[in-house]
Parts: sequence; C-alpha cells; structure tokens
Amino acid sequence: MSNEKRNPPAAEQQENFTLRMRGLGARTVIYQQNAAVRLGLNNNDFLAVDILHEKGPITAGELSRLTGLTTGSVTALIDRLEKSGYVRRQPDPGDRRKVIIVPLYENREEVGSIYLPLHAAMIKLASGYSDEELALITRFLDKACTVLEEQIQFLHSDRSRGH
Repeated sequence: MSNEKRNPPAAEQQENFTLRMRGLGARTVIYQQNAAVRLGLNNNDFLAVDILHEKGPITAGELSRLTGLTTGSVTALIDRLEKSGYVRRQPDPGDRRKVIIVPLYENREEVGSIYLPLHAAMIKLASGYSDEELALITRFLDKACTVLEEQIQFLHSDRSRGH
C-alpha cells in the first residue's frame, strides 16, 4: 500500500480540515442559539455577552466592530443587556465622550448552569492532550479567531459588496 493511500495529499487534508472547521462553527452557532433561548436573550444579545466575557470591558464602538452591528443597533443591544442586568455602562476614564461596557454576568447562576457542563466537557477533552499539543491548539484557535474577525470586517465592508 502506497503512502498516499494511508495519508491523503496535503490539499485533501486541508479541505477536510476546513470542512471540519465549518462544522464546528455551525455547531457553535446552534449551541449559542439554544443557550440564548434558555437565558431569554435574543441571539445578538447573547453573542455580545459572550464577546464581553472573552474581551472584558470594551467600548460600544469596539463591540460594534466585533459584532459587525451598527452603532445604533449596539446602543439598543446595550440598553437591553443593561436593563436585564448583564452589563453596566461606565465612563471611559481616558475619553469622557466614550462609554465602557462592563460585563456583570460572571456570577449569574443561569449563565453558569448553561456553561458549566460545556466547560467540564471541554476540560475533559483537553485533558487528553499534552501541554505542547494544547499550546499548539491554543495558538491555532487564536489565529483562527483573528481570521474570522478579519472576515467579519470584510463582509461588512464596501469591498464585499462590490463598491
């Protein structure tokens, strides 16, 4: 049996890899939609909560850039999240014209009840890899997030509309 039969060519492996990444992305979206429903949030609100959990306090403009939503939509989103106790507005100490959005949901029981089972399952999955493998996977995920953020910006730019 030739080596090519046991190990597909690089191009085939890369195509298989991108297919698996798209599958992971689709399952992530489905998970997030279900979690949003459980929390009584719409999907964009839940995504903003997730982004704030990852990034920490950020400006409304940065949240707009990361979500691809207009600043007006982000203002309404922040109003909803503030009303439901997921965030609070805080003046930016460096620029009084800006507002920092501060996440407040870390200790909310309903958020923990949704994420703790996923967190435990992911820790169990990670425990099957060496420290070196986890470092490689983590570097890849960081770079993949950067690629996705760039593609989100591209989709919201005039270039993607042919202008």
